[in-house]
Amino acid sequence: MAKYTGPVCKLCRREGAKLFLKGDRCYGKRCAMEVNPLPPGQHGGARKKATPYSVQLREKQKAKRAYGLLEKQFHMYYVKAEKMRGVTGDNMFSLIERRLDNVVYRMGIGSSRAQSRQIVNHRHITVNGKPVDIPSYLVKKDDVIAVKESKRSKPIFEELKTMKISSLPKWLTFDPSSLTGQITALPTREDLDLSISEHMIVELYSK
Repeated sequence: MAKYTGPVCKLCRREGAKLFLKGDRCYGKRCAMEVNPLPPGQHGGARKKATPYSVQLREKQKAKRAYGLLEKQFHMYYVKAEKMRGVTGDNMFSLIERRLDNVVYRMGIGSSRAQSRQIVNHRHITVNGKPVDIPSYLVKKDDVIAVKESKRSKPIFEELKTMKISSLPKWLTFDPSSLTGQITALPTREDLDLSISEHMIVELYSK
């Protein structure tokens, strides 16, 4: 599957918001949004008149980049959500939140969604006891997510065993000592950790 391989800090500057794409660096003074929050490029500081279309587009781009998705992947979730019962925008982000790479990130196993995707790709994660190396795998309620037993001695996972859980979505549980978590419910719109106006994205796609 194709993926963006360019400088990710430029993405935050382009969207004018912290997307937390670099893990711990995003919380420090070296964050690009702290050093230079202007959009990248020669004319980044120029004032531009926002149109309804540009506002909708920026909202979609912000969501795509935060979750590390390309256009085809992101639109696929919209199409799937549109066929489900309920509010399309809420359904779409519920599906995206259920991606295995996002779940690994939200549990704190990976410091960013990009790192979590790599952890999944390298078969370090199991779902209900079976290794899964597909980042887009959609978890279900009561699924048990864990670090593969043979990989738990790696330094990146050893550090997690002593961490203190500060903020964990209410639909997830995670035990650092055993490196095991569970999906206790399906995520809802209130569980998003990003400021996104999903109705604008739906309006853009529905044109």
